[in-house]
Amino acid sequence: MPLKALALNATLKTSDAKDPSSTDRMIALIDKAMSAYGVVTEVLRLADFDVKPGVTSDEGNGDDWPDIRAKVLDADILLMATPIWLGQPSSVCKRALERMDAFLDETDDQGRMVSYGRVAAVAVVGNEDGAHHVSAELYQALNDVGFTIPANAVAYWVGEAMGSTNFVDLDRVPKVVTTAVDMLARNTAHLAGLLKAKQYPGEGD
Repeated sequence: MPLKALALNATLKTSDAKDPSSTDRMIALIDKAMSAYGVVTEVLRLADFDVKPGVTSDEGNGDDWPDIRAKVLDADILLMATPIWLGQPSSVCKRALERMDAFLDETDDQGRMVSYGRVAAVAVVGNEDGAHHVSAELYQALNDVGFTIPANAVAYWVGEAMGSTNFVDLDRVPKVVTTAVDMLARNTAHLAGLLKAKQYPGEGD
């Protein structure tokens, strides 16, 4: 069976926005790189959904998160992809992470979070410095809620501060970015395969 990845695009733009998404372009690069390792990726643009504020798995009243959560847990790999705004992950990204806080209390009979055995990677784009800060925030949050982070599991591009050129505007992707994308894909697929074959031990193992 091929490995399955779910990419959560945390751009603030909905799919019907006129402007293209730099975050979407980065996801496409990673999707193509991971496909070489037999990974099939589904992409969800979070701004298209009504993800309610909260820290439970179902906040009711038309909350779209339960369906997204099911896709997260059905995947072997979670790719969190976010633009940088005010030096931070997007508000859409933070809301998704807040909803995954529920995993802390959702455990099996051996004390393992429902997210155990799944691998997470990070993609960041922006026009100001802050990619390391943003990826650090996402790394820690994803690890806190049970995901495993491979080596070099981040790909990012940051443009000139106060500049007007976005990642989506580039005629050619810089080699340093494609190198990072390739490492992310190779290491993420490798670790996901290992964990799919052998889950973490539970309490008493």
